Amino acid sequence: MDVKSAFLNGDLKEEVYVEQPSGFVDPLKPDYVYKLRKALYGLKQAPRAWYETLSTFLIENKFSRGKIDKTLFLRESKGKIILVQIYVDDIIFGSTENNLCKKFAKLMQGKFEMSSMGELKFFLGLQVRQTDDGLSISQSKFTKELIKKYGMESSSTMRTPMGTSMPICKDETGKPVDESLYRGIVGSLLYLTASRPDIMYATCVCARYQACPKESHYTAVKRILRYLKGTPTLGLWYPRNRDFLLTGYSDADFAGCREDRKSTTGTCQFLGGRLISWSSKKQTSVAISTAESEYVAAGSCCAQLLWMQHQLKDYGIQVSRTPLLCDSKSAISIANNPVSHSRTKHIEIKYHFLREHVERGDISLEFVKTDYQIADVFTKPLDETKFNKFKIELGMLTID
Repeated sequence: MDVKSAFLNGDLKEEVYVEQPSGFVDPLKPDYVYKLRKALYGLKQAPRAWYETLSTFLIENKFSRGKIDKTLFLRESKGKIILVQIYVDDIIFGSTENNLCKKFAKLMQGKFEMSSMGELKFFLGLQVRQTDDGLSISQSKFTKELIKKYGMESSSTMRTPMGTSMPICKDETGKPVDESLYRGIVGSLLYLTASRPDIMYATCVCARYQACPKESHYTAVKRILRYLKGTPTLGLWYPRNRDFLLTGYSDADFAGCREDRKSTTGTCQFLGGRLISWSSKKQTSVAISTAESEYVAAGSCCAQLLWMQHQLKDYGIQVSRTPLLCDSKSAISIANNPVSHSRTKHIEIKYHFLREHVERGDISLEFVKTDYQIADVFTKPLDETKFNKFKIELGMLTID
Protein backbone atom coordinates (compact mmCIF):
# COMPACT_ATOMS: atom_id res chain seq x y z
CA MET A 1 0.00 0.00 0.00
CA ASP A 2 1.08 3.56 -0.68
CA VAL A 3 0.05 6.56 1.44
CA LYS A 4 -0.77 9.62 -0.63
CA SER A 5 0.83 12.85 0.63
CA ALA A 6 2.00 10.95 3.71
CA PHE A 7 3.94 13.77 5.39
CA LEU A 8 0.89 16.05 5.36
CA ASN A 9 -0.78 13.69 7.86
CA GLY A 10 1.84 14.27 10.54
CA ASP A 11 0.86 16.26 13.64
CA LEU A 12 3.52 18.68 14.85
CA LYS A 13 4.49 18.86 18.52
CA GLU A 14 7.01 21.68 18.07
CA GLU A 15 6.12 25.29 17.39
CA VAL A 16 6.86 25.95 13.72
CA TYR A 17 6.01 29.15 11.88
CA VAL A 18 6.06 29.81 8.13
CA GLU A 19 5.68 32.89 6.01
CA GLN A 20 2.45 33.42 4.14
CA PRO A 21 2.72 31.67 0.75
CA SER A 22 3.03 33.81 -2.35
CA GLY A 23 -0.38 34.57 -3.82
CA PHE A 24 -2.16 33.98 -0.51
CA VAL A 25 -0.84 36.91 1.52
CA ASP A 26 -3.49 38.60 3.69
CA PRO A 27 -3.51 42.24 2.48
CA LEU A 28 -4.63 43.42 5.93
CA LYS A 29 -1.88 41.50 7.78
CA PRO A 30 1.01 41.09 5.34
CA ASP A 31 3.60 40.81 8.14
CA TYR A 32 1.85 37.95 9.93
CA VAL A 33 3.11 34.35 9.80
CA TYR A 34 1.28 31.03 10.04
CA LYS A 35 1.65 28.59 12.91
CA LEU A 36 1.70 25.05 11.54
CA ARG A 37 -0.49 22.34 13.03
CA LYS A 38 0.39 19.74 10.42
CA ALA A 39 3.72 18.92 8.81
CA LEU A 40 4.67 20.13 5.36
CA TYR A 41 7.02 18.59 2.83
CA GLY A 42 10.46 20.11 3.30
CA LEU A 43 10.27 20.35 7.09
CA LYS A 44 12.95 18.44 8.98
CA GLN A 45 10.26 17.33 11.43
CA ALA A 46 7.98 15.95 8.70
CA PRO A 47 9.28 12.33 8.50
CA ARG A 48 9.30 11.94 12.28
CA ALA A 49 5.84 13.51 12.64
CA TRP A 50 4.43 11.11 10.03
CA TYR A 51 6.01 8.12 11.76
CA GLU A 52 4.61 9.16 15.14
CA THR A 53 1.12 9.64 13.68
CA LEU A 54 1.14 6.28 11.92
CA SER A 55 2.67 4.31 14.81
CA THR A 56 0.22 5.85 17.31
CA PHE A 57 -2.69 4.86 15.08
CA LEU A 58 -1.45 1.27 14.74
CA ILE A 59 -0.77 0.89 18.47
CA GLU A 60 -4.27 2.22 19.23
CA ASN A 61 -5.56 -0.60 17.02
CA LYS A 62 -3.82 -3.28 19.10
CA PHE A 63 -0.62 -3.59 17.08
CA SER A 64 2.65 -3.98 18.94
CA ARG A 65 5.87 -2.35 17.80
CA GLY A 66 8.97 -4.48 17.18
CA LYS A 67 11.59 -4.36 19.92
CA ILE A 68 14.48 -4.29 17.44
CA ASP A 69 12.97 -2.94 14.23
CA LYS A 70 10.82 0.07 15.14
CA THR A 71 9.22 0.11 11.69
CA LEU A 72 7.77 -3.37 12.24
CA PHE A 73 4.28 -3.76 13.74
CA LEU A 74 2.55 -7.02 14.64
CA ARG A 75 -0.84 -8.17 15.83
CA GLU A 76 -1.90 -11.66 16.86
CA SER A 77 -5.49 -12.85 16.85
CA LYS A 78 -6.58 -16.38 17.74
CA GLY A 79 -3.29 -17.93 16.70
CA LYS A 80 -3.13 -15.88 13.49
CA ILE A 81 -0.58 -13.12 12.95
CA ILE A 82 -0.33 -10.08 10.69
CA LEU A 83 2.98 -8.31 10.05
CA VAL A 84 3.21 -4.69 8.90
CA GLN A 85 6.49 -3.18 7.68
CA ILE A 86 6.77 0.59 7.17
CA TYR A 87 9.15 2.27 4.74
CA VAL A 88 8.40 6.03 4.74
CA ASP A 89 5.09 6.16 2.85
CA ASP A 90 5.13 2.56 1.61
CA ILE A 91 3.54 -0.20 3.68
CA ILE A 92 4.14 -3.91 3.17
CA PHE A 93 1.94 -6.32 5.08
CA GLY A 94 1.29 -10.03 5.16
CA SER A 95 -0.59 -12.51 7.28
CA THR A 96 -1.21 -16.19 7.87
CA GLU A 97 -4.90 -15.42 7.29
CA ASN A 98 -6.04 -13.64 4.12
CA ASN A 99 -9.01 -12.10 5.93
CA LEU A 100 -6.67 -10.22 8.29
CA CYS A 101 -5.00 -8.56 5.29
CA LYS A 102 -8.37 -7.38 3.99
CA LYS A 103 -9.32 -5.98 7.41
CA PHE A 104 -6.00 -4.16 7.70
CA ALA A 105 -6.37 -2.59 4.24
CA LYS A 106 -9.87 -1.41 5.17
CA LEU A 107 -8.60 -0.03 8.49
CA MET A 108 -5.85 2.01 6.82
CA GLN A 109 -8.07 3.31 4.02
CA GLY A 110 -10.55 4.50 6.63
CA LYS A 111 -7.90 6.67 8.30
CA PHE A 112 -5.58 7.77 5.47
CA GLU A 113 -5.87 8.31 1.76
CA MET A 114 -4.30 5.11 0.46
CA SER A 115 -3.77 3.32 -2.81
CA SER A 116 -3.52 -0.47 -2.77
CA MET A 117 -0.83 -1.90 -5.04
CA GLY A 118 -2.00 -5.52 -4.71
CA GLU A 119 0.39 -8.43 -4.25
CA LEU A 120 4.02 -7.40 -3.71
CA LYS A 121 5.84 -7.70 -7.04
CA PHE A 122 8.23 -4.75 -7.17
CA PHE A 123 9.69 -2.85 -4.22
CA LEU A 124 12.68 -0.49 -4.09
CA GLY A 125 14.06 -1.99 -7.28
CA LEU A 126 13.62 -5.57 -6.10
CA GLN A 127 11.50 -7.88 -8.23
CA VAL A 128 9.54 -10.25 -6.00
CA ARG A 129 7.78 -13.29 -7.38
CA GLN A 130 5.53 -15.46 -5.20
CA THR A 131 4.43 -18.97 -6.15
CA ASP A 132 3.00 -21.98 -4.34
CA ASP A 133 6.54 -23.40 -4.09
CA GLY A 134 8.24 -20.33 -2.66
CA LEU A 135 9.44 -16.80 -3.26
CA SER A 136 12.18 -15.34 -5.46
CA ILE A 137 13.97 -11.99 -5.30
CA SER A 138 15.91 -10.62 -8.26
CA GLN A 139 16.92 -7.41 -10.04
CA SER A 140 17.02 -8.59 -13.65
CA LYS A 141 15.31 -5.44 -14.96
CA PHE A 142 17.85 -3.17 -13.27
CA THR A 143 20.72 -5.41 -14.39
CA LYS A 144 19.73 -5.20 -18.05
CA GLU A 145 19.28 -1.44 -17.80
CA LEU A 146 22.74 -1.18 -16.24
CA ILE A 147 24.36 -3.15 -19.07
CA LYS A 148 22.67 -0.90 -21.62
CA LYS A 149 23.46 2.34 -19.77
CA TYR A 150 27.21 1.69 -19.77
CA GLY A 151 27.40 0.36 -23.32
CA MET A 152 28.24 -3.25 -22.49
CA GLU A 153 25.58 -4.84 -24.70
CA SER A 154 28.05 -6.11 -27.31
CA SER A 155 30.78 -7.07 -24.83
CA SER A 156 31.79 -10.66 -24.24
CA THR A 157 30.69 -12.29 -20.99
CA MET A 158 32.80 -13.48 -18.05
CA ARG A 159 32.26 -16.54 -15.86
CA THR A 160 33.37 -14.87 -12.62
CA PRO A 161 33.15 -11.23 -11.44
CA MET A 162 36.86 -11.02 -10.54
CA GLY A 163 40.01 -12.79 -11.68
CA THR A 164 42.33 -14.64 -9.31
CA SER A 165 45.65 -13.91 -11.03
CA MET A 166 45.82 -10.10 -10.86
CA PRO A 167 44.69 -8.65 -7.50
CA ILE A 168 43.45 -5.06 -7.56
CA CYS A 169 45.77 -2.51 -5.97
CA LYS A 170 46.11 1.26 -5.69
CA ASP A 171 48.01 1.52 -9.01
CA GLU A 172 49.60 4.94 -8.40
CA THR A 173 51.28 4.98 -11.84
CA GLY A 174 48.13 4.04 -13.75
CA LYS A 175 46.19 6.31 -16.08
CA PRO A 176 43.31 8.15 -14.33
CA VAL A 177 39.74 7.67 -15.55
CA ASP A 178 36.53 9.69 -15.21
CA GLU A 179 35.72 9.70 -11.48
CA SER A 180 32.00 10.37 -12.00
CA LEU A 181 31.68 7.48 -14.44
CA TYR A 182 33.53 5.09 -12.15
CA ARG A 183 31.57 6.11 -9.05
CA GLY A 184 28.31 5.81 -10.96
CA ILE A 185 29.09 2.22 -11.93
CA VAL A 186 30.23 1.28 -8.42
CA GLY A 187 27.12 2.86 -6.88
CA SER A 188 24.87 0.91 -9.24
CA LEU A 189 26.71 -2.32 -8.46
CA LEU A 190 26.41 -1.73 -4.71
CA TYR A 191 22.65 -1.28 -5.18
CA LEU A 192 22.59 -4.55 -7.10
CA THR A 193 24.19 -6.48 -4.22
CA ALA A 194 20.79 -6.38 -2.46
CA SER A 195 19.93 -9.53 -4.43
CA ARG A 196 23.30 -10.48 -5.93
CA PRO A 197 25.67 -11.69 -3.18
CA ASP A 198 27.83 -13.25 -5.91
CA ILE A 199 29.23 -9.80 -6.82
CA MET A 200 29.50 -8.54 -3.24
CA TYR A 201 33.25 -9.02 -2.77
CA ALA A 202 34.29 -7.77 -6.21
CA THR A 203 32.11 -4.66 -5.88
CA CYS A 204 33.35 -3.82 -2.37
CA VAL A 205 36.98 -4.08 -3.51
CA CYS A 206 36.34 -1.76 -6.46
CA ALA A 207 34.56 0.67 -4.14
CA ARG A 208 37.81 1.23 -2.22
CA TYR A 209 39.33 3.15 -5.14
CA GLN A 210 36.61 5.71 -5.86
CA ALA A 211 38.76 8.64 -4.70
CA CYS A 212 41.25 8.24 -7.53
CA PRO A 213 40.24 5.46 -9.96
CA LYS A 214 42.69 4.27 -12.59
CA GLU A 215 42.32 2.26 -15.79
CA SER A 216 43.01 -1.01 -13.95
CA HIS A 217 40.10 -0.28 -11.59
CA TYR A 218 37.83 0.64 -14.50
CA THR A 219 38.75 -2.65 -16.18
CA ALA A 220 37.80 -4.46 -12.96
CA VAL A 221 34.32 -2.90 -12.77
CA LYS A 222 33.77 -3.59 -16.46
CA ARG A 223 34.56 -7.24 -15.78
CA ILE A 224 31.77 -7.28 -13.18
CA LEU A 225 29.41 -5.81 -15.79
CA ARG A 226 30.49 -8.46 -18.29
CA TYR A 227 29.78 -11.14 -15.69
CA LEU A 228 26.33 -9.62 -15.09
CA LYS A 229 25.68 -9.59 -18.83
CA GLY A 230 26.00 -13.37 -18.81
CA THR A 231 23.86 -13.82 -15.67
CA PRO A 232 21.18 -11.08 -15.76
CA THR A 233 18.35 -13.25 -14.40
CA LEU A 234 20.22 -14.69 -11.44
CA GLY A 235 18.46 -14.16 -8.10
CA LEU A 236 17.72 -15.61 -4.67
CA TRP A 237 15.20 -18.40 -4.18
CA TYR A 238 13.35 -19.04 -0.90
CA PRO A 239 11.30 -22.28 -0.90
CA ARG A 240 8.26 -22.77 1.31
CA ASN A 241 7.95 -25.01 4.33
CA ARG A 242 11.49 -24.66 5.61
CA ASP A 243 12.51 -24.75 9.27
CA PHE A 244 13.70 -21.70 11.22
CA LEU A 245 17.21 -22.88 12.05
CA LEU A 246 19.52 -19.86 12.19
CA THR A 247 23.11 -20.48 11.09
CA GLY A 248 26.11 -18.23 10.49
CA TYR A 249 29.35 -18.56 8.53
CA SER A 250 32.42 -16.38 9.05
CA ASP A 251 35.74 -16.26 7.22
CA ALA A 252 38.69 -13.93 6.75
CA ASP A 253 41.37 -13.37 4.13
CA PHE A 254 44.45 -12.69 6.25
CA ALA A 255 46.36 -9.54 5.16
CA GLY A 256 44.50 -9.58 1.86
CA CYS A 257 44.79 -5.84 1.16
CA ARG A 258 48.16 -5.13 -0.45
CA GLU A 259 48.23 -1.45 0.58
CA ASP A 260 47.71 -1.65 4.35
CA ARG A 261 47.83 -5.45 4.88
CA LYS A 262 44.46 -5.44 6.58
CA SER A 263 42.30 -8.56 6.40
CA THR A 264 38.87 -8.87 4.83
CA THR A 265 35.90 -10.19 6.82
CA GLY A 266 33.24 -12.22 5.05
CA THR A 267 30.05 -13.34 6.78
CA CYS A 268 26.70 -14.77 5.78
CA GLN A 269 23.66 -15.90 7.74
CA PHE A 270 21.03 -18.49 6.82
CA LEU A 271 17.51 -19.05 8.12
CA GLY A 272 16.13 -22.47 7.31
CA GLY A 273 19.03 -23.10 4.96
CA ARG A 274 18.35 -19.94 2.93
CA LEU A 275 20.51 -16.82 2.76
CA ILE A 276 19.08 -13.76 4.53
CA SER A 277 22.15 -11.61 5.21
CA TRP A 278 25.70 -11.25 3.90
CA SER A 279 28.64 -8.85 4.13
CA SER A 280 32.18 -8.28 2.89
CA LYS A 281 34.21 -5.68 4.75
CA LYS A 282 37.83 -4.80 5.34
CA GLN A 283 38.79 -5.03 9.00
CA THR A 284 39.58 -1.78 10.82
CA SER A 285 42.87 -2.95 12.35
CA VAL A 286 45.82 -5.00 11.13
CA ALA A 287 45.75 -8.60 12.36
CA ILE A 288 49.13 -10.19 13.11
CA SER A 289 47.96 -13.77 12.57
CA THR A 290 45.40 -15.79 10.66
CA ALA A 291 43.79 -16.79 13.96
CA GLU A 292 43.29 -13.16 14.95
CA SER A 293 41.71 -12.20 11.62
CA GLU A 294 39.37 -15.20 11.83
CA TYR A 295 38.49 -14.35 15.44
CA VAL A 296 37.62 -10.77 14.48
CA ALA A 297 35.48 -12.05 11.58
CA ALA A 298 33.66 -14.44 13.90
CA GLY A 299 32.94 -11.53 16.25
CA SER A 300 31.33 -9.57 13.41
CA CYS A 301 29.19 -12.55 12.46
CA CYS A 302 28.23 -13.07 16.11
CA ALA A 303 26.92 -9.49 16.35
CA GLN A 304 24.70 -10.03 13.31
CA LEU A 305 23.41 -13.37 14.61
CA LEU A 306 22.49 -11.86 17.98
CA TRP A 307 20.56 -9.09 16.23
CA MET A 308 18.71 -11.72 14.20
CA GLN A 309 17.89 -13.74 17.32
CA HIS A 310 16.17 -10.71 18.85
CA GLN A 311 14.47 -9.88 15.55
CA LEU A 312 13.02 -13.40 15.30
CA LYS A 313 11.58 -13.05 18.80
CA ASP A 314 9.38 -10.25 17.44
CA TYR A 315 7.95 -12.81 15.03
CA GLY A 316 7.33 -15.25 17.87
CA ILE A 317 10.26 -17.50 16.95
CA GLN A 318 12.52 -18.47 19.83
CA VAL A 319 16.11 -19.20 18.80
CA SER A 320 18.75 -20.57 21.15
CA ARG A 321 22.39 -21.62 20.70
CA THR A 322 22.93 -20.55 17.12
CA PRO A 323 25.75 -22.38 15.32
CA LEU A 324 28.50 -20.16 13.89
CA LEU A 325 30.76 -22.04 11.50
CA CYS A 326 34.43 -21.06 11.27
CA ASP A 327 37.31 -22.80 9.47
CA SER A 328 39.99 -21.79 11.99
CA LYS A 329 40.52 -24.10 14.97
CA SER A 330 42.82 -21.51 16.55
CA ALA A 331 40.10 -18.85 16.50
CA ILE A 332 37.64 -21.33 18.01
CA SER A 333 40.14 -22.09 20.78
CA ILE A 334 40.55 -18.37 21.56
CA ALA A 335 36.77 -18.00 21.87
CA ASN A 336 36.33 -21.12 24.01
CA ASN A 337 39.30 -20.49 26.32
CA PRO A 338 38.74 -17.62 28.81
CA VAL A 339 42.41 -17.64 29.87
CA SER A 340 44.36 -14.63 28.56
CA HIS A 341 47.18 -15.48 26.18
CA SER A 342 50.13 -13.34 25.13
CA ARG A 343 49.06 -13.64 21.50
CA THR A 344 45.57 -12.28 22.18
CA LYS A 345 46.27 -9.47 24.67
CA HIS A 346 46.42 -6.84 21.93
CA ILE A 347 43.06 -7.75 20.34
CA GLU A 348 40.52 -4.98 20.86
CA ILE A 349 38.14 -5.62 23.75
CA LYS A 350 35.05 -5.19 21.56
CA TYR A 351 35.82 -8.44 19.75
CA HIS A 352 35.97 -10.46 22.98
CA PHE A 353 32.19 -10.22 23.42
CA LEU A 354 32.15 -13.30 21.16
CA ARG A 355 33.77 -15.27 23.98
CA GLU A 356 31.10 -14.06 26.41
CA HIS A 357 28.21 -15.20 24.21
CA VAL A 358 29.88 -18.56 23.57
CA GLU A 359 30.12 -19.05 27.36
CA ARG A 360 26.45 -18.06 27.81
CA GLY A 361 25.35 -20.53 25.14
CA ASP A 362 23.90 -17.94 22.76
CA ILE A 363 26.42 -18.91 20.09
CA SER A 364 27.96 -22.30 19.34
CA LEU A 365 31.27 -21.80 17.53
CA GLU A 366 31.84 -24.87 15.34
CA PHE A 367 34.52 -25.95 12.89
CA VAL A 368 33.87 -26.35 9.19
CA LYS A 369 36.38 -27.42 6.55
CA THR A 370 37.58 -24.68 4.22
CA ASP A 371 36.05 -26.48 1.22
CA TYR A 372 32.63 -26.02 2.83
CA GLN A 373 33.17 -22.49 4.16
CA ILE A 374 30.53 -20.57 2.18
CA ALA A 375 31.70 -17.18 3.51
CA ASP A 376 34.93 -17.68 1.57
CA VAL A 377 33.19 -16.15 -1.46
CA PHE A 378 33.01 -12.82 0.42
CA THR A 379 36.73 -12.61 1.28
CA LYS A 380 38.66 -13.10 -1.97
CA PRO A 381 38.30 -13.92 -5.69
CA LEU A 382 37.75 -17.63 -6.33
CA ASP A 383 38.29 -19.86 -9.33
CA GLU A 384 35.26 -20.70 -11.46
CA THR A 385 34.63 -24.17 -9.99
CA LYS A 386 34.66 -23.05 -6.36
CA PHE A 387 32.78 -19.84 -7.15
CA ASN A 388 29.93 -21.71 -8.87
CA LYS A 389 29.77 -24.23 -6.02
CA PHE A 390 29.31 -21.53 -3.38
CA LYS A 391 26.93 -19.60 -5.61
CA ILE A 392 24.56 -22.57 -5.60
CA GLU A 393 24.95 -22.99 -1.83
CA LEU A 394 23.97 -19.34 -1.40
CA GLY A 395 20.62 -20.25 -2.95
CA MET A 396 21.14 -18.40 -6.22
CA LEU A 397 19.14 -19.63 -9.22
CA THR A 398 18.10 -18.36 -12.62
CA ILE A 399 14.76 -16.61 -12.12
CA ASP A 400 12.52 -16.78 -15.21
